[in-house]
Amino acid sequence: MDLDLLATFDAVARTASFTAAARALGAPKSSVSRGVARLEADLGVQLLFRTTRKVSLTAAGLALHERVAPLLRQLSAAVGSLPEREEEPSGELRVTAPVDLGVLFLAEVVARYTARHPGVSVSLHLTGRVVDLVGEGFDVALRVAPRLADSTLVVRRVAPVVVQLFASPLYLARRGTPRTEADLAQHDWVAFRSGPQRLRIATPREAIGGEPRARIVADDLLFVRDAVRAGAGVGLLPTFVAEPDVLAGTLVRVVPRHERTAGWLHLVTPAARQVPRKVAAFRELVVELLRSRAGPRAPG
Repeated sequence: MDLDLLATFDAVARTASFTAAARALGAPKSSVSRGVARLEADLGVQLLFRTTRKVSLTAAGLALHERVAPLLRQLSAAVGSLPEREEEPSGELRVTAPVDLGVLFLAEVVARYTARHPGVSVSLHLTGRVVDLVGEGFDVALRVAPRLADSTLVVRRVAPVVVQLFASPLYLARRGTPRTEADLAQHDWVAFRSGPQRLRIATPREAIGGEPRARIVADDLLFVRDAVRAGAGVGLLPTFVAEPDVLAGTLVRVVPRHERTAGWLHLVTPAARQVPRKVAAFRELVVELLRSRAGPRAPG
């Protein structure tokens, strides 16, 4: 059964007029008349009495309208209340991100997001695994990489991940503060396992004498930060990881001119004709907070 034909019949039955029904539906009167005639042909019964002055329901038309009209109202209300058709974001937002990014940044994002949009809830999955967004039913992922390319996903590059050199005041008091890249060869290092254990640090003007070897290597960025903070050595850390400790005085930036971009923070979503409001609102808040922090710097 064609719902459009039922809706056309309902409009005529309510208004008792093809002209008024056409006006309400925003359709030509001839289309309304043809729609009712087609419905009658499909059902094999006459639904309306038609005269030059009046349109009225037959017994079959009255019975059909009494049953169909409430269902059409319920269907319209159900479609109109779908989360993505509402003005405000609503429903559950499923997010996945690396553990360190979730702990250090997303807690604030999610807290503000749920406070700003009372109709949403957030399910956050923190993992180092690359999650299949479509297959596992996620709305958005935050990923850090030099570049991402997947024709089945929508990838937005949000902010550069800037890495700098840091050490604790305790370590610097014991071993001295390196002033140039050349000084770094004499220091202990704590390294993140995803990078090389031998650290090549050089600038066009000056290169270090030899390659410093990391004495501690870990596959958890938060552990690297904590070890550096505890005085184990110098570490190359993203600014968004180290910044809170710099403000607290528990980490110090060393060799300030040494800075590089280790990758980019990307927001990844499944491909869709229209970005759901809950996803768009989350994306906007991520960019807003990145721009307001001293951590990763959002582009232009």
